[in-house]
Amino acid sequence: MPERAEIFEVGPRDGLQNEARMIATSDKVALIDHLARAGFARIEVASFVSPKWVPQMADGADVLAGITRMDGVSYAALTPNMRGYAGALAAKASEIAIFASASEGFSKANLNATIEESLARFAEVAEAARADGMPMRAYVSCVTQCPFDGETAPAQVARLVAALRDMGAYEVSLGDTLGHAWPAQVDAMLEAVLQELPAAQLAGHFHDTAGRALENVDVALARGLRVFDGAVGGLGGCPYAPGAAGNVATEALDAHLRKRGFETGLDTEILAQAADMARRLREG
Repeated sequence: MPERAEIFEVGPRDGLQNEARMIATSDKVALIDHLARAGFARIEVASFVSPKWVPQMADGADVLAGITRMDGVSYAALTPNMRGYAGALAAKASEIAIFASASEGFSKANLNATIEESLARFAEVAEAARADGMPMRAYVSCVTQCPFDGETAPAQVARLVAALRDMGAYEVSLGDTLGHAWPAQVDAMLEAVLQELPAAQLAGHFHDTAGRALENVDVALARGLRVFDGAVGGLGGCPYAPGAAGNVATEALDAHLRKRGFETGLDTEILAQAADMARRLREG
C-alpha cells in the first residue's frame, strides 16, 4: 500500500494575497469550495492582517462565512496578532497560523518587528489559542536565504522552530520564501531543525523561482517530511521578496509525489479544474 503524503493547500491565502487585481469574494469562495471537493484535508483560506498592508485579504470574514464547509476539512486563517486572532475566532476558522521569519531583515519588513518582538506577539496569540482549544500551525520564512540579510544560518532556523514548538504549534512549515534554495542548503537546514522537531511535525513550503522546488521536496522527503504546502495554479509570491515566484503548483506537486510512489488522496480531475479556476483569477 502506498505511503501517504499530504498537500496543505495555501493558494486561497498565500497565493491570492499578492495579486494586484482585487479578487471578488465570490470567486475566492468558489475556488475554496472546489478545492474542498478535490479532497484536501487542510486549506488556508484567509488572513486576518491589516487591510492597509494586504488589501486582498480584507474580506477574510466574508470568505469564511460564504464557503460551504465540508466534513473533514480544516479551514485555516493566518493571524499575526491578537486582533487578527479575534477576527479568525469570530469567523469560525478551524485553525490558525502564525508566521515568523528566520532573518531579522525580513522580520522587520514583513512584520515591522524584530524576531524577538514577533515571538512575544505570537506568544500572546498562542496562549489564547491554547485556552480556546484552537489548533495552531506556524510558518518560518527565509529558512535558507533572505532578500535583506543573505544566507540564513541553519542554527537560527532551528532556534526559531524550537520557540514555535514551545508555544504549542502542532506543525511548523519551513519556507524557502525566495525560491532560490539549493538542495544542499535545504538538507543542511533540515539536519539542524530535526534536532528540535521530528519530521512528522514539519512541512516543506517551497517557492519555485529558480525551478528547484520539486528537487527540494525530494530532499525533504528523504529527511522524512510528508507534508508540503502547495498553491493551486502556482499562485503566489511575496510583496517583501521582490522577484519571488509563486509557491510550487499544487497540481505539479501532486503529480510529483504520485510519481515518487506516494498517495495524496486528491482527485486529479477536480484538482485540474481548480487549477484552471486559479489561473483565470490571476489573468482576470
